[in-house]
Amino acid sequence: MNGIPVLTVLTVLPVVGAALALLAGRHARAVALATTLASVALALYVWLQLPANGAMGLVERAAWAPSLGIEYHLGVDGLGGLMLVLSAIVTLMSVDAAHRVHRQPGLYFGLVLLLEAGLFGSFTALNFFHWFLFWELSLIPAFFLIKLWGGAKRGPAATQFFVYTMAGSVALLLAFLAVFLSTGSMDFPHLTLLASTGELEQMVTAHLGPVTLWLAVGVLAGFAVKVPIAPFHTWLPAAYAEAPSPVTMLLTGAMSKMGVYGLLRIALPLFGPQIAQMRTPLLVLAVVTVVMGAWAAAAQKDLKRVFAYSSVNHLGYCLLGIFALAVPAVSAGAQASQAAALNGVILQMFNHGITAAALFWFIAMIQERSGGERNIDHFGGLRKPAPVLAGLMGIALFSSLGLPGLNGFVGEFLIFRGVFSLVWVAATVSVLGLLVTAAVILTVIQKVFTGPVPEQWAAFPDLHGGERLAMAPVIGLMLLVGLLPQLIVDSVNPTVVNLLAHWRF
Repeated sequence: MNGIPVLTVLTVLPVVGAALALLAGRHARAVALATTLASVALALYVWLQLPANGAMGLVERAAWAPSLGIEYHLGVDGLGGLMLVLSAIVTLMSVDAAHRVHRQPGLYFGLVLLLEAGLFGSFTALNFFHWFLFWELSLIPAFFLIKLWGGAKRGPAATQFFVYTMAGSVALLLAFLAVFLSTGSMDFPHLTLLASTGELEQMVTAHLGPVTLWLAVGVLAGFAVKVPIAPFHTWLPAAYAEAPSPVTMLLTGAMSKMGVYGLLRIALPLFGPQIAQMRTPLLVLAVVTVVMGAWAAAAQKDLKRVFAYSSVNHLGYCLLGIFALAVPAVSAGAQASQAAALNGVILQMFNHGITAAALFWFIAMIQERSGGERNIDHFGGLRKPAPVLAGLMGIALFSSLGLPGLNGFVGEFLIFRGVFSLVWVAATVSVLGLLVTAAVILTVIQKVFTGPVPEQWAAFPDLHGGERLAMAPVIGLMLLVGLLPQLIVDSVNPTVVNLLAHWRF
C-alpha cells in the first residue's frame, strides 16, 4: 500500500458522515449533502486514476487473517471505477431528493450514508470475506429505510426484500465456503487465475467431488435475486413501490447494479465453463426478464410500479449481454461481438442507474404536488401548468425508451450489436421488449402530461428554481453520455479486453 489509501478513505468517508448525521439532528441533510458531494469528487478522482491498460489500479493490500484466507485487498478497474462514480452520483441525487424527511432525519440520512459505504466497499473489495461484509452491510440500511419510512405496506415489503436477499446471500456464502475449502483462498484475482487454467474446477472436484456446477448455480442464485432475474424478481415491485422515492432511487440506481457487478466480477471469472453449460436456460431467463418486465410495466397504473417493472426490463438487457458472451470465441468476429456486448452491459449499468434514479425523483416531485397521487389515470394535461417538469421528465422518459442522442440508447445498441452475432434468436425475441417499452413510455407521457387538464390540477406547481438547478446536471449528464459515449467507453474498453482475456468458457 503506497501513499494515501484512496479507496479506504472513499469507503470510510460515508461512515464518518453517518456518525455526524446521527448527531446533527435537523441539520442531518446538510451533513449528508456535504458527505455525498465529497464522495462524488473522490469517486471522480478514482476514475481519473484508472490504469490505461485496464488492469486493477489503486491497489491496497494488507494481511488480515492469512490462516483463514482473509486479506484486506482493494482495487478498481474500469468496471469498479464506473460503479463507484454511479453510486456516488445516485446517493447524492437521493439525498437531494429527500428534503421532506422530518421524522428522525439523523437516523434516516445516517442509514443512507451507511448504504453508500456498503456500495463503495462492494465495488472495491477483491477478497470474498471483505466483499461479503459490505454486500451484507448494504442490505441492513435498505431494510430499515423501507421499514421505517415506507408506505402503508412497508412492513411486508421490507420483510420480503430482506428474506429474498438473505436467501441469495446464504447461497453465495455456501458456494464460497466450498471454494475456500478446496483452494484455501478467497482472493478474487487468485481464484480467477486458477479458473482460467481449469485448476479451480480440478481442486474443487478433488476435495468435494463433481459439484462445481452446483457451486455455480448457488453463486448465480445469489446474484439473480439482487439484479433481479425472473422469477426471482417478485420482491422488487413491492419494495420499490413502498419505499420512499429517494430510497427507491438507491435501490434501482445503485443496489441493483451490485448483482450485475457480481456476475462480472465473480460468477463469470470463476465459473465460466459452468455458465457456458447453462447458457441456453440462462438466455431463456434473460429473455423472459426483458419481455416480461416490459409487459408487466404496461399493465401497471401506479407510476412507481410502472418503472419498477421497467427496471427489471432494462436490467434484463444486461443479463442478455452477459449470458450471450459465455461461449468460447473462436474467431476475431466473435471476440469483437463479445467486447461490444460487454461494453454495452457496463455502459447500460451506468446509464440505467442515472435514468431510473432521475425518473423516481420526478415521481417524488409529482407526489409532493399531488398529495401522494401516483395513478396515471388520475392525471392528464400537466404539461400546461408545469411545462418545465413535463419537459425535463420527458427527456428522462425518452432516455429510458432508448432514444438516439440520449444515454439510454448507447448501452442497448452495443448490447444488441454484440448479442445478434452471438445468439440471434434471443436477441430477436428481446426486441419485443424494446417495442413494449416504447408503448409504456408513450402511454405515461400521454396520460400524465397531455390532454385536457383536470380541474384539480389546474394550478399544479411547476418546478421551482432549486429543483431546476438540481435536475440540470442530471439531464446534462444524460445528454453528454448520449452524444459523447466515448467519455466512458474509452476508459472501460481496456478493462473489457482485459476481462475477456482472462475468462475461460
